[in-house]
Amino acid sequence: MEGVITKSTGSWYEVAGDDGIIHKARIKGKFRLDEGKNTNPVAVGDRVEFDIDTEGNSTVIHKLLPRKNYIIRKPSNLSRQEHVIAANLDQVLILATLAFPRTSQGFIDRILVTAEAYEIPAVIAFNKIDLYDDDLAVQSKDLCAMYEDIGYHCIEISIKKAVHFEEVVDLLLHKTTLITGHSGVGKTTLLNRLLPELHLKTGSISDYSSKGKHTTTFAEMHSLNKDTSVIDTPGIKDFGLIDMEREEVSHYFPEMRELLGQCKFTNCLHIDEPGCAVLEAIQSGKIHPSRYKSYLSIIEEEDTHR
Repeated sequence: MEGVITKSTGSWYEVAGDDGIIHKARIKGKFRLDEGKNTNPVAVGDRVEFDIDTEGNSTVIHKLLPRKNYIIRKPSNLSRQEHVIAANLDQVLILATLAFPRTSQGFIDRILVTAEAYEIPAVIAFNKIDLYDDDLAVQSKDLCAMYEDIGYHCIEISIKKAVHFEEVVDLLLHKTTLITGHSGVGKTTLLNRLLPELHLKTGSISDYSSKGKHTTTFAEMHSLNKDTSVIDTPGIKDFGLIDMEREEVSHYFPEMRELLGQCKFTNCLHIDEPGCAVLEAIQSGKIHPSRYKSYLSIIEEEDTHR
């Protein structure tokens, strides 16, 4: 039988079978991918083959079917292992905020780079605009304008106050969407608005650290209708990128990708090389300095892993 992984707790999985039944399943034997590089052999969104042992009353996953795509991260920047967050996605919704807990641009850009690497469209939603003062409101609009210029769809919302909420719903329809972001940015509140019957518990924000408290402890897929699904994930503190060659990092910054082949040197890293089209674009204002700062941060991280 075949089905889709809709929930992962690490040792057990829930599989929505093509028979319309939800099966609680485990993995057969030493099921591993990529010689053990992954911390999880299958992920939410994966299509799998499974068998039902009617005598033992158990369901066993024995084969992972080909993936259309997936989002992967290292649990920490020091880790050599990789964690597949979700698979077979139509888009990623990055939920961020400039209010508590503030989302750094570097965090957003790392997720965007990963989405670009796996050719998954990404949307950025800045939540909690009802809490913004005048300065934060200006910052938010400037960030949205910057990302829109690059080619990313960006919206400003308040899930709690239902500001522009219908626009979020329209973005989700007829797609499978991974919702990701720090703890406390509003992922659970969003799900409760989309699916009130879930009655999911929301967490408070720590005054000491201004960080959200984790309320989701495992990845889970929720269906809004027959062709619309959202995948909720635990709040991510850091987003360690998978290992990639330094020379290819710029390929995943769309504004830099447009300039490929225009630098004097074919192996240009866009740091201090003469005749660099990217550095010229920064000087002329065509590439935003904060995006270049994110690029350099990723390059430096790759250097430390060599």
